[in-house]
Amino acid sequence: MKVIFNQDVKGQAKKGELKEVSDGYARNYLFPRNLAQAATADNLNKYKLQEKAKAAQIAKEKAQAEEYAKKLEGVQVIIKAKSGGKGKLFGAVTSQEISDALKEQCGIEIEKNKIVQSEPIKSFGNYEVKAKLGYEVSGIINVLVTEDK
Repeated sequence: MKVIFNQDVKGQAKKGELKEVSDGYARNYLFPRNLAQAATADNLNKYKLQEKAKAAQIAKEKAQAEEYAKKLEGVQVIIKAKSGGKGKLFGAVTSQEISDALKEQCGIEIEKNKIVQSEPIKSFGNYEVKAKLGYEVSGIINVLVTEDK
């Protein structure tokens, strides 16, 4: 019997997968636990429509990520930080601070966990910080750290 899996079943299939299983396994285990549904023509059509919707959503998210990458090209974010002596900062500039400054100054919202710092920013100057925007798209954020007086 062909079934469409509603959830991941360990050792069998992933969610949304179409697979041939024995009749007894489907009737006695998968169907009562709502882990799968019979692969009727109606259910197959629903499945195909869901797959098309997922593909469209992924394409939309990838296009948005590429748009953010283009916006980041000409942007410089200025972060003011307090310093100790000799050009060193108290603490370091965090991904959260970069994210907040980007939102405030440029209107671009990027979550802090998507901002990747190769090393902590602990002194004044100009830095390039990578932002992983998803779907193998990344951008560079130019960060200028200045003294807060």
